[in-house]
Amino acid sequence: MHLDGLDRFQDPRTDAEPAVAPGLEPIGVVLDVSGAGSRIAFDLERLNEITAADDPSVAMSGQVSSQVKIRVGTGWLLASVRNQKQDGRVAGVLSEVDFLGEGLEERHTGRIHGFRRGVTRFPIPGALVYPATSDDLRQIYASDGRSAIQVGNVYPTRDIRAGLYVDALLGKHFALLGSTGTGKSTSAALILHRICEHAPEGHIIMVDPHGEYAAAFRDTGVILDVSNLQMPYWLMNFEEHCEILLTSRGDERQLDAEILGKALLEARSKNRLAEQMGKITVDSPIPYLLSDLGNILNNAMGKLDKGHTSAPYLRIRNKLDEMKSDPRYQFMFSGMLVGDVMADFISKLFRLPSRGRPISIIDVSGVPTEITSTVVAVLSRMVFDFAVWAREEETRPILLVCEEAHRYVPNERNADGSSVGRILSRIAKEGRKYGISLGLITQRPSDLAEGVLSQCGTIISMRLNNERDQAFVRAAMPEGARGFLDSIPALRNRECIVCGEGVAIPMRVSFDDLEENKRPASADPSFTQLWNRSGGEEEMVLRTVQRWRAQGR
Repeated sequence: MHLDGLDRFQDPRTDAEPAVAPGLEPIGVVLDVSGAGSRIAFDLERLNEITAADDPSVAMSGQVSSQVKIRVGTGWLLASVRNQKQDGRVAGVLSEVDFLGEGLEERHTGRIHGFRRGVTRFPIPGALVYPATSDDLRQIYASDGRSAIQVGNVYPTRDIRAGLYVDALLGKHFALLGSTGTGKSTSAALILHRICEHAPEGHIIMVDPHGEYAAAFRDTGVILDVSNLQMPYWLMNFEEHCEILLTSRGDERQLDAEILGKALLEARSKNRLAEQMGKITVDSPIPYLLSDLGNILNNAMGKLDKGHTSAPYLRIRNKLDEMKSDPRYQFMFSGMLVGDVMADFISKLFRLPSRGRPISIIDVSGVPTEITSTVVAVLSRMVFDFAVWAREEETRPILLVCEEAHRYVPNERNADGSSVGRILSRIAKEGRKYGISLGLITQRPSDLAEGVLSQCGTIISMRLNNERDQAFVRAAMPEGARGFLDSIPALRNRECIVCGEGVAIPMRVSFDDLEENKRPASADPSFTQLWNRSGGEEEMVLRTVQRWRAQGR
C-alpha cells in the first residue's frame, strides 16, 4: 500500500526533461521543516521495492545514516536520515533528517552536480523525496579540485573513494577517536602514510608513547628514541626545570622555585652567548653546565645571609645529582649536550629539510615515567616557539600528532598541573595562526581537556563503546552529523564517521587495508596460538632481565 497522499504531489518541473534518473520514483514527502532538518514520511512499500536495486546507495536509501535528496525548485537538497519510526496514523515510516547541502540538477540524468555544503533554499511541506544514487554521491564526494588524500570507500558504496582535504584537515586540527581494538593505530598510520605520500617534503612530528609506530615508518621517516634523541636539558624553560628538579609541595615548593630560578639564570649567564645577546631571561634557551648550576647552588647555600635553612638547596642538589648519575636520563642529561646544538636538533626534529622522509616518530616509551610529560612538553613547546619566532620567514607548517592524547591534555578532573597540557591546549587554540596543525589520537575523548576537542575542525570517530565518550563526541560534532553519531556504537573495525572541515559532507568510511610493512606494531597477541608454543623460555627470560636491569632496549 502506498503512502497515503504521496501520489497527489507532483514534481514542480514543467519542462519535458525527466526529474530523476529513469526508473527512480519518489519514496516520500516532507512533512515539516526546521532550520537544520525536517521530518519525512517514507512510503514503506517503495522502500521495500528499492532494497533490491543494483545501486547500493539506492538500496540503502531511507535507512538510518543513508542519504536522500529532496526536490527544491529545480535543484536538490541532500539530507541524512537520522532515525526511523512507524506511526499508526500514517501508512509509512516517519524519519527525521539533517540537511547536508545543496546542488543543481544535471539535465537528462537528474543527478546532483555543483554540490555545496550548507542550505540557502529550504523545501516546503509536501516536497518530494528521492533516493540518492551512487552517481549523486560520486559527484558530492569528488575532491572538487582541492588537494585530497584517499583513505577508503564511502559506505555503503563499493567504488566511491573517501577523500580528506589536506589543507582543511591540517589547517584546523583533527582528532582520531576510537575504543581499543577498533583499528585506531592502523588507521592513524594509514592517514599519516597518505599525507607523507602526498607531501614528501612535509614536516610531521608524532609522539608515540608505546613504541608502536617505528615499525610503520622505518622506511619513510626518522625514528627518535632514548638511544638517539639527544635532547639538550638546557632547552627546558623555567617551568619545565621546576617539574623535573623540584620535589617539594606547597610553600616549600615556592621557596625552592625561587632559589632554582636565580641559580638557573646565573648559570645561563656564564655562557658567551648570553654576553653577546646582552639581556637574557631564565627561559632563554642558552646552554649551561650542570656543574655550574650545582656550584652556584653550593655557593648560595654557604652564604650566612640567605635568610632560611640549607634544606631547599640540598633538595635541589640531590635531585640534580640523581638525574646526572641515573643512566635512564642520559638521553637528556648527557655531558655531551652542552654545546650550542639547538639549530641541529630543531632541523632533525622538525625534518628541515625533509629529504623525502617527512615524519619524525618520537618514541617516548623508554623515557622514565616521571618525566615523560615534561619531555613531551618540551618538544611541543619547541614546535610552538619555533613557529612564533619564524613568522618573519616563509611559513613552514608543522603537524604535531599526539597518540594517547588524553594522557597529555587531560580534563580538570584528571589534571596534574603539568605544563604539557597547557602548551597543547594553547596549540589547539592558537596554533593554526602560526602554521601549526595538531592531530589528537585517543581512546578516551571524555578524558580530554574541555574545549580541546571542539577546536578540532575535523573529527574522525571509530567505534566508541563508552556512553560518556559517545556523549562527549556528540557535543563536539556539528549539527548536520547527528544522524551519523547514532551509528558510532555499531561501526565495524576499521570503519569510521568523518565530519567537519576535512570532508565535503559527513560520511561513513571503510578504511583501506594497509600493507603489512606499513602497519604499526599494535596487533593484539593471539593467546590460543602463543600458548600452544613452547621452547626458548629460559633464554627469553634472561634476555628480558638483562634489558630490565640495563633500563634500555
